[in-house]
Amino acid sequence: MSLKNILLLGDPRLYEQSVAVKKEELDEIKPAIDILHRALMEFKEKYKAGRAIAAPQIGVMKRFIYVNIDKPIVIINPVLFDFGEEKIILWDDCFSFPNLFVKVERAKKVKMTFRDMNWEEHTWQLEDDLSELIQHEYDHLDGILATQRAVDDKSFKMTGS
Repeated sequence: MSLKNILLLGDPRLYEQSVAVKKEELDEIKPAIDILHRALMEFKEKYKAGRAIAAPQIGVMKRFIYVNIDKPIVIINPVLFDFGEEKIILWDDCFSFPNLFVKVERAKKVKMTFRDMNWEEHTWQLEDDLSELIQHEYDHLDGILATQRAVDDKSFKMTGS
């Protein structure tokens, strides 16, 4: 059921800019967080991949990301800054186009400030795969897909289902 909530490539909502979450909306976003969690778990089971998903991918146009690597965390109103000069090039995938990989270039290091579900502020220094992951999810909050970040017009490849 939750995988059906994920918007797929071509849905115009994926290109919309999300709005900040207000402190008084924390209870209101909890049902969406539950859908994001279930969608991520179902995606992991089906595709053997998936570490994070952004609210706009289920049509909730708010600035939050659900991450579940070692433990679940909700990243609210993230701001990325201090992008490192060193870049990494990788094949990026996405819940919104599960059988398509896109070669993109991302910053190897970036800093992020955000709020958690207790409205406490955090600052993280992100590197390597975590930096890439958060940049991908952050792009969703701005209505940008990996397909728009392709390094060139030959940077796409399909995988099996």
